[in-house]
Amino acid sequence: MDYGQIAAAVLAAISAGGVVYALFYPRLSGQARAEQRRRDFAAPVAVRVAADREAQGQLRRGQVAQSLKDIENREKARHRLTIEARIEQAGLSWSRKQYWLVGGGVGLVLAIGLLAMSGNLGLALVGFLIGLLGLPRWYLAHRGKKRMQRFINEFPNALDVIVRGIKSGLPLNDCLRIIANEAQEPVKTEFRLIVEAQTLGMSLSEAAVKLYERMPCTEANFFGIVLAIQQKTGGNLAETLANLSRVIRERRKMRDKIQAVSMEAKASAAIIGSLPPAVAGLVYATSPGYMDALWTTSAGRIALAGCALWMCIGVLVMRKMINFDI
Repeated sequence: MDYGQIAAAVLAAISAGGVVYALFYPRLSGQARAEQRRRDFAAPVAVRVAADREAQGQLRRGQVAQSLKDIENREKARHRLTIEARIEQAGLSWSRKQYWLVGGGVGLVLAIGLLAMSGNLGLALVGFLIGLLGLPRWYLAHRGKKRMQRFINEFPNALDVIVRGIKSGLPLNDCLRIIANEAQEPVKTEFRLIVEAQTLGMSLSEAAVKLYERMPCTEANFFGIVLAIQQKTGGNLAETLANLSRVIRERRKMRDKIQAVSMEAKASAAIIGSLPPAVAGLVYATSPGYMDALWTTSAGRIALAGCALWMCIGVLVMRKMINFDI
C-alpha cells in the first residue's frame, strides 16, 4: 500500500473523529445541559429585573401624579382666600381686627365727605360701604401685586444661588440660608420663612407649599413642584433648578416684550376712554347751562346712566384685549 494512501486514510480518520467529538462532546460532557440550566436561570432573573423596573416606573409616575394632584388642590384652595391670607400676601402685619378698623375709618371719612358735599344720606351710606368693603381690599390686592412682581424679578437670582451652591458642594439648606440673609426683598423674607419652617420640623416640600400660599404666582408654583418631585423621586436638583431659572427669565423677557409691543394699544385705549368725560367736562366749563337737562330731568339721568354703563363695558373690553397672560 502506498504511503500517500495511508496518510490520507489517517487524516480522514482524524477529521471524522474531530467532527464526531465536536458534535457529541457537549452532550456527553453535560456542557449543553449546564448551558441550558444557565439560560433557564437567567430568564426568570431578566423577567424579574424588567418587572422591578416597570414597578419602579409606575411608582414614580404615581408619585409625580400625586404631587401634581396636591398642587392642583392647593391651586383650587387659593381662590378661596381669607382676609389673613390677603394681608400676608401684601406683606403686612395687620390682624383681622386692624383690617376692619382701617376699613371702618376709611368708610367713615368717605361718608362724611360725601354727606358734606351732597347732603344726601343714601350717597353717604354708599360711600361708607365702599370705604369699608372696597378700598381696603383694593389696597391689599394692589400692594400684593406689586410685592409679587418684585418677587418674580428677584426669584431667578435666588435660584442661581442655589444652583451654584449645590454644584460647589453646599447642602441645600445652607443655600437657602444664604438667600435668607443676602437676597433682596421680598425674596429674603420668604426664604427666611422657609428656613424657619424647617427649623420647626416642617419638610422642605411643605415649606415650599407655604411659599406658594404666600406668593400665588406660577414661578413659586414651579419651585414647589420641583422640590416635591425631587424629594419623592430624586434627581439632579441643580440641573432642574437651572432649567427653571432659565424658563423664568425667558417668561420675563416675553412679558416685557409683550408689554412694549402693546403700549401703543394701551395708549390708544386710554385716549379713547378718556375722550367722552373730557369733552363733557370742557362743554360744561364753557357752557354750564347747555348740559343741565342731563341731571335735572329723568330722561337725562337715564341717558347718563346708559352712557356710563356703555363706557364701562367698552373700557373692560379694551382692557381684556390689551392684557396678556404669560
